Amino acid sequence: MLESEQIINPTTRSIAETGWYALTRDDPDLGALLDSEASYQATSLSMVASASLAPPSVLCANGTVLSNVTAEGYPGARYHPGAVHFDAIEMLAIERAKRVFDARYANVQPHSCSSANLAVLAALLPRGGRILALDLESGGHLTHGASASVSGKHYDVACYSVEPDGRLDYGAVLDRALEHRPDVIIAGASAYPRWIDFAQFRAIADRVDAFLLADISHIAGLVAAGLHPSPIDYAHVTTTSTYKQLAGPRGGLILLGKDHRRTSPDGRTELWQLMQRAVFPGFQGTPDPSSIAAKARALAIASSGGFQATMKRVVDNAKALSDELVTLGYEVLTGGTDNHMVLVDVQAAGLTGIVAERALEECGILVNRNKIPGDPLPPAVGGGLRFGTNILSQRGMGPFEVRECAGIVHLVLSGLKVQDATHYELERALRDSVRDRVNALCARFPLQFDYE
Repeated sequence: MLESEQIINPTTRSIAETGWYALTRDDPDLGALLDSEASYQATSLSMVASASLAPPSVLCANGTVLSNVTAEGYPGARYHPGAVHFDAIEMLAIERAKRVFDARYANVQPHSCSSANLAVLAALLPRGGRILALDLESGGHLTHGASASVSGKHYDVACYSVEPDGRLDYGAVLDRALEHRPDVIIAGASAYPRWIDFAQFRAIADRVDAFLLADISHIAGLVAAGLHPSPIDYAHVTTTSTYKQLAGPRGGLILLGKDHRRTSPDGRTELWQLMQRAVFPGFQGTPDPSSIAAKARALAIASSGGFQATMKRVVDNAKALSDELVTLGYEVLTGGTDNHMVLVDVQAAGLTGIVAERALEECGILVNRNKIPGDPLPPAVGGGLRFGTNILSQRGMGPFEVRECAGIVHLVLSGLKVQDATHYELERALRDSVRDRVNALCARFPLQFDYE
């Protein structure tokens, strides 16, 4: 038997093993880079708020023979043959998404939450229609109407902001809605550490006869675990990514609750049908079958008791991180957190976001710079840091270890010699000492990929 035949023989190797063997043999440069990335993740202390760890079963589902399937359209209504198994997989993902979020309708095809948001807006609004959304400096998202995004170029955008204490004032949001009379109100954020009251947002939307879009990308895991109020039956449409907190692949979902059969703006189509058309053929062509399989696997995990326990640890750890940073003298926005996220104004410590981010990265600690309310610095520099506890919690760390993480962060930031907004000096001895502590902590709590 030829060696090539042995490689693909399913009786001797799994598809995953066969693929990895062929990759490392035929493209050692790429294989080495992938190995290096795996090692980097294992030895880095990641507190990136917009990330979670996809378990091996999710990663495996995301790289399967389904990538060979081309099948535009939806289950039972494809524009290509050969989708019999993919139809069943997509239906499985749909049913699991509906079960996890208690939704009446789910579309699992969006390639990201950004593409989901743009598809929803295009479906609900004419070009030039008016959006009311949280402004970027207050923690909003690019696709919610920021000027740098196509959403800010195609629509008339009005914004609401957080108050000086960093929190939303729903009375002020109502005032903005009454002033601007938007067609769509967006509730959701990429940097807001407190609960969002979707019931109040729906009341505001009804007051001005607007559609309510809830983007829960950052808090989807907490919503799934019952640790944050769900928007499903308050919002007309809910969107989310599947990787930020759901431990899934890169991708998005569109979910509808009790309004799924409401008449859409055209007066003829039901809302669920409008969402179907908005994704395909409106904004996307061929779906990614392997990604949908990986979403199905991640959604199965999200319905497990182990996942719920991990999400509870995420919230407890975020509170511990916030409390410890306050104790260490940092200015924590809103004074704390209700979710997985902690926002810190580093300007008060004589730093900028980019300086703090880069210095921490040198030491194996990953957080990201972020603009904060009233921030005079450009987005590339930022006056804040955004911390998250998703991955720390997946590693199995608890509040005690998270406080240790805060102390290590403080050791780095307090040891910096700042030259200007983007340059600093970090003593080699300090960097090496912190790296040793990071490596020891990561070794004590290796990457956990299950929710047992």
